[in-house]
Amino acid sequence: MSHDHDHDNELDPFAARVRALETILTRKGLIDPAAIDVIVDTYETKIGPRNGARVVAKAWHDPDFADWLRRDATAAIESLSYTGRQGEHMQAVFNTEDTHNLVVCTLCSCYPWSVLGLPPVWYKAPPYRSRAVIDPRGVLEEFGLTLPAETKIRVWDSTAELRYLVVPLRPEGTDGWSEEQLAELVSRDAMIGTARAGQPA
Repeated sequence: MSHDHDHDNELDPFAARVRALETILTRKGLIDPAAIDVIVDTYETKIGPRNGARVVAKAWHDPDFADWLRRDATAAIESLSYTGRQGEHMQAVFNTEDTHNLVVCTLCSCYPWSVLGLPPVWYKAPPYRSRAVIDPRGVLEEFGLTLPAETKIRVWDSTAELRYLVVPLRPEGTDGWSEEQLAELVSRDAMIGTARAGQPA
């Protein structure tokens, strides 16, 4: 049997299935590709981890903003125009040299979409939701984050009424960096508490 057709080898199997499904639905006239592009752009650029990274970077860069974020995270985040679904009531928790914060939602998967985007699969999984409370240090080690024994780990349980954003410690060697440069060091996982901020190259 002939097998000489082109393959789109840059796609992983899941992405290839998504593209195939989108193609079929488009050909049948069931979806508008332009509408899909708008949705994708919204999650990539208007909501999501990039927004949270900018919040953290501004807190690192601007002590007045950091103080505001501590006192009223909802208003401080809204001042940057990051509002919307599941981000109406926020609290920022700041990591320190002796305390590390970790966020979980033990009952379901409450999560601040407006600053972190869509929740990762593991965040919604029952093992994470239960073990993050029972054995947070062990869970962090599974994520590759081993903290000193003397570091206190504080676990915050998100609810429908209140969601949390972890402000990780600012990495050393970033004095004089712009907010844009600092934001590049902030990952989604660091803002959940399962990782540290990235280090300067």
